[in-house]
Parts: sequence; structure tokens; C-alpha cells
Amino acid sequence: MTAEIRFFWERLNANYWFYPALFAILAAVLGTVMVELDRAGAASVLIERNWIEPIRPQGASDILTVMAGALIGVAGTVFSITLVAVTYASGTYGPRLLTNFLEDKGNQISLATFIAAFVYALVVLRSVRSHSGFAWESDFVGGINAFAPQLSILVAYVLMAACVAVLVYFLHHVPSSIRINSVLQQIGQRLIRRIRDTYPDEGSQGEALEPTGGEALGAWDTGYVQLIDFDDLAAIAREAGCTFSLRVRTGDFVHRDLPLLDIDGCSPETFEDRVRACFTLGSVRTPAQDPHFLIDELVEIGLRALSPGINDPFTAITALHWLGAATSEIGRRNLAKNVCGDKKDGDGDDCPVIPLPDDFEHYLGRGFGSIRSAVATSPNAALVMLDAIANAAGPIENPRRLHMLREEGRRLMEQARAAITGPDLALVEARFADFETRFAL
Repeated sequence: MTAEIRFFWERLNANYWFYPALFAILAAVLGTVMVELDRAGAASVLIERNWIEPIRPQGASDILTVMAGALIGVAGTVFSITLVAVTYASGTYGPRLLTNFLEDKGNQISLATFIAAFVYALVVLRSVRSHSGFAWESDFVGGINAFAPQLSILVAYVLMAACVAVLVYFLHHVPSSIRINSVLQQIGQRLIRRIRDTYPDEGSQGEALEPTGGEALGAWDTGYVQLIDFDDLAAIAREAGCTFSLRVRTGDFVHRDLPLLDIDGCSPETFEDRVRACFTLGSVRTPAQDPHFLIDELVEIGLRALSPGINDPFTAITALHWLGAATSEIGRRNLAKNVCGDKKDGDGDDCPVIPLPDDFEHYLGRGFGSIRSAVATSPNAALVMLDAIANAAGPIENPRRLHMLREEGRRLMEQARAAITGPDLALVEARFADFETRFAL
């Protein structure tokens, strides 16, 4: 499967309209099937045994009309509430959070349920034929058989009950989803899952593989690298008998003729179009294959919270906690990423594709290093960041990585001394002395 197809499916599944459209199609099919079952007499057994109360055609028409009108109104309200929540979140937490809320499955499924019930009601309503007798009588009025779909109406009641339950869930879910602690938790947990998927080896705490160099192959267009099809790259490299050393990672911005990768051992002229097809470029970054995107979201929320206009150190503290957890997760893992997988390469030593090296120093600078200057101006945040760094070092055994964490704490203290004065500085100095003691043990 090419990178374009895989990325198309990921973005299709994440689009806000995908589930409403899918549910609408399924509801139309369900409505058609239920009407056909009614016309085949499937409801007669239930009516004869008095398990359901038969309904007249006029009553069926009224029920379905009210149902359709109410549901499309509720669907419009749900959409409006979602837009308000998205606007608030993007303005308060940062525009990159817009993607998280639009991809929220709770919002998508809620709107999809109401749309599906509305479509079902319209499909069934079209089959109702009215006259003065009961639905199951074989009267013939004005050239049209009287008909009220008994079983279809019963399913409509079930859908209405489901819509009520979904509405209650939605009214609880929206305010919960825009709470800053919930937002940070979702980002943090997603980041940790992405780290574990990207670096599954938790044992050796090794570093990323170094590139082999070679002849550069440039980009053909301008945009962000949204997805890299490593499987196809590996297949092409094996076929040509060469090694690919990537010069970009997912999330990097490239323009025409900027090197995408170096090719060692063969000439890229015969397969350069196939190699470029393994890279998907677009106008925005996405979380797919890109833990840096999620780290940047945590950093952005923390920086906004510590800005003079907002001055909310407690939000920044929560962001620092999740950055500390992610840093600890990265620090205990082997960063020699095997993009070929275990299926063909065993330990990955013969993988012909070498990703752009992302060592521990790179991730540390992307997280704590990016937020350090703002944290240094807030005594509360500085205290927590020193603790977060020390706690992140707990499960890490690599001396070089421990030294980097210690140096990051020292840089924070150096900047805090320039930004904080008085008793607040004394508190930070005391915490820093404890920080140094914990690293000396």
C-alpha cells in the first residue's frame, strides 16, 4: 500500500464528516431493509401475539415526521456546540489543538447518530401510505395500498432511545473534553503510546543509527512531510541493493530540491519517482508517525499558560508533568529505530532504510528545552520542572542521558537566577540543591 493511500485512509477516518456520512448510508440501508421486511409481513407474527400495538398509517406518518424534524434540529445544535468548543479550545490552548477536537470520536459519533436516525426516519416515512383502516388490512384506496411499516416504527423507537442516550453523553462529553487537564491527558497519553510504538525496545537504551551518506535525492514539491511509507522504501532499497539514509523526518517542512534522503550503493535515477511516492506532503503537520507534533502541543500549551496575558502556571505545571513522563519513557528506550519491522529483519541490523537520527538530546531539547525560558520566569513552574527532570531520570541507566538531564536542570537554574529575585529565588535555589543531590546519588 502506498503512502498516499495509507495517509488518505488515516485522514478520512479522522475527518469530522466521515462517521456522519457512513452512519447516514448505513441508516438508509437499514430503513430500506426494514420496510421490505414489513412489506413481506415480518411484523404479522408480533401483531398476532400482541407483542406490539399496531399503528395506523396516519399515526406512523406523524411519528416519523416529528422524529425527523426533532433530530435534524438536535443535530444542528450538536454541530453548533462542537464549533463553539473547537473555537474556545483553539483560541485558549492553541490552533494546533483544533485537530484533536475535530478528530474526537465522541463528537463524531454523537453527530453521526442523530444524522443516521434522521435519515432512517425519512426513508421509512416515504413508504407510509395512509387511509382510514388499519395497516395490516388489504384495502386499496385511490390506487395505492394502505401501508404502515410496523416493524420499522419499532426500530425507529429504538433509534430514538439511542439518540436520547447519546445526547446525554454528548452534553457531558463536551465540557469534559475542553477541560485543560483532560486535554493534556489526551495529548500526553497519545504521546506515550506513540513513543512506545516508535521505540518498542525498552532494554538497551541505545542511540539512533548513524546515516551512511550517499547521493542526495531532492523533494519535488513544498509542504510538511505527513507520512513516510517505510515498507515500500525498504522494498525499493532491497530491490536496488542500496541503503537509504533519510534527511527528513515526519513533520519536517521541505521545498523543491531540498534533500529527502541520501542513497548509498546505487544511482537514484532509475527509481527516484517510486521513492518520492513513498513521501506524502501536505500543508499541515499531523500526529501520524510524528511524536514531535504531540510534544510541541504540550510545549505550546505550557508557553501560552506562562505568557503575561494568561499567567496560569498551574496549567504549565500539568504540561510539565506530562513532558516529564514522556522524557522518562524516551530515556529508557533504545532509539535505534527499526522501520523495517521484525517480520523480515529479525533484530533490524540489515534494514536498508536508516531514519534521520533522533537521539535523546534531540527529544530533551524539543520538550524541556523549548519551554525552559518561560518556566524560568515562574517560581512555581521552575520548582515543578526541577522535580519533573529528576523524576524522569529515575528509571534511566544510561550515564550520558543522565548527564543531559542534569545539564538541563542547571540551565534552568541559570535562567531562573536572571529572572527571579527575593524569597522566590531562595525557594528555587533550595529545590535545585536537592536536585543536585538526587543526581549525585
